[in-house]
Amino acid sequence: MPRIAYVNGRYVAHAQAGVHIEDRGYQFADGVYEVCEVARGYIMDMTRHLDRLDRSLRELSIAWPLHRSALQVVMREVIRRNGVRNGLVYMQVTRGVAPRDHFFPAPDTPRTLVVTARKTSPAASAKKAEQGIRVITVPENRWERVDIKTVGLLPNAMARQKARDAGAQEAWFVDPDGTVKEGASTNVWIVAGDGTLLTRPAASGILRGVTRATVMDVAARLGLRVEERAFTVDEAKAAREAFITAATTVVMPVVEIDGTPVANGHPGSVAVSLRAAFFDIAEKTQA
Repeated sequence: MPRIAYVNGRYVAHAQAGVHIEDRGYQFADGVYEVCEVARGYIMDMTRHLDRLDRSLRELSIAWPLHRSALQVVMREVIRRNGVRNGLVYMQVTRGVAPRDHFFPAPDTPRTLVVTARKTSPAASAKKAEQGIRVITVPENRWERVDIKTVGLLPNAMARQKARDAGAQEAWFVDPDGTVKEGASTNVWIVAGDGTLLTRPAASGILRGVTRATVMDVAARLGLRVEERAFTVDEAKAAREAFITAATTVVMPVVEIDGTPVANGHPGSVAVSLRAAFFDIAEKTQA
């Protein structure tokens, strides 16, 4: 089945999809995006994802490209046309096409909307979770507004590539004081010695992850205590467990940090339990 993308009101062949060279997303990274997991024919946590999209747009003074309910129709249609039962649906909104100028274009400039979907393998993800992943740490070098989910991801891409070059799967940004911020594309968690789940506060300095929020719901249902506070790389290396969360990974155990095994170097029971319960507790919207 050939892939299909939605671009500004049209469903087109993915291989032929494109936007104008003066789109501000291309010229200035002047846009935002969201990614939802599709699992067993359901869009996961769609309400929270669209709420965050709304916030990102408002923070950059970009108007919605179409009504929220209409975007949901487009998401479902793109998923249907691509035959995705398990995978991801991606949406990106930019300020639109205008002559290249740092000033914002006229308010009535049509925004650019792109929606794509692709299949992923639950079996491959489950196998990775059974093994756990390795991470490296890198110095924080991003702008301060990482709480906005913008398409300006060059530092993140460079960090992920550095991780790959080191034989790892993710990179964690670390502040000058040695505390962990977040992953290049994930939120970061550890399990302290007393079993408390620790994750950095999302008031500022990190992206308020949708999966992060749902994992808090899962933890509450499982009777696990969550504390939002900063922790150091050394704390993470000495923790009972470490894991990351994101729509693309759900809950993924971390078994090694900068070459140092976490605990016994195998996925821990807390991360495994959270991952197992996630689908039953997360919001599910029929795709």
